[in-house]
Amino acid sequence: MKHNLPELPYGLAELEPFISQKTLEFHYGKHHQAYANNLNKLIKDTPFENSSLEDIVKQSEGAIFNNGAQVFNHSFYFLALKPNGGGQPKGKLMDAIKQFFTSFESFKDEFSKSGATLFGSGWAWLVVDNNGKLSIIQKSNAGNPLRDGYKPILTMDVWEHAYYLDTQNARPKYIENYWNLVNWEVVQKRFEE
Repeated sequence: MKHNLPELPYGLAELEPFISQKTLEFHYGKHHQAYANNLNKLIKDTPFENSSLEDIVKQSEGAIFNNGAQVFNHSFYFLALKPNGGGQPKGKLMDAIKQFFTSFESFKDEFSKSGATLFGSGWAWLVVDNNGKLSIIQKSNAGNPLRDGYKPILTMDVWEHAYYLDTQNARPKYIENYWNLVNWEVVQKRFEE
């Protein structure tokens, strides 16, 4: 099975001014593509050759895991962004956020802090456990919550290549910009599946 990048539901310039076209050209077009290319080479003639991306993330180790998880993580990230996004979720997701974080603002603060305080490179995740409880977790490098039995519903990439061309080393500015792009309809759908 060949793993390809998902087609973005927006043009490369449509997330401006929050994420520039140049950043997407590198982040999606080069970094993400390189992970997919590497994964496809690495799984050839292995037990993972015909595995789904989710199974690769859950079961592989080493280079296959690192590249497979990065394909999954980046696709998950890019597909939950949209031009003129942001705002707040609605319905059951908002109810759950209020239940587990008191308010949307306190959730947003906690999620932002998770991204800002992650040492080095990695991901901040909003996840659901088997009992429907929402949590925020940090994962370094290619880490993915599927390996811990969680269902991810939202992620924020805090590798420097996600923001360096736009905000240089100012990760907090990138995080502030991120909230203007979240596609809550996608996150809601993931939550309800």
